[in-house]
Amino acid sequence: MKGSCDMALKLRLKTMIIEECEKEHIKPAEIEDNVLLFSDDSRLELDSLDALQISVALQNQFGVRIPDSKSFRRHVTTINELADYIQPGVQ
Repeated sequence: MKGSCDMALKLRLKTMIIEECEKEHIKPAEIEDNVLLFSDDSRLELDSLDALQISVALQNQFGVRIPDSKSFRRHVTTINELADYIQPGVQ
């Protein structure tokens, strides 16, 4: 199963982002799966420090290493894209 079809994985990613970036005022259900995480539409107000925290958390919790900022910007765009990166599944 592709990550973007795995509701439990997406909930886990949303929860991780909220906790790691100290955005407890936002609930996981308020983060839409296809909204750009680093945009005003996401309501998360993420910045470059948050990106670093997310990158470290992905490595610690999922064993996923994102080697550089260019790769990060390519894979950590939306919850669906991030879930598919972590769990590629069958195309």
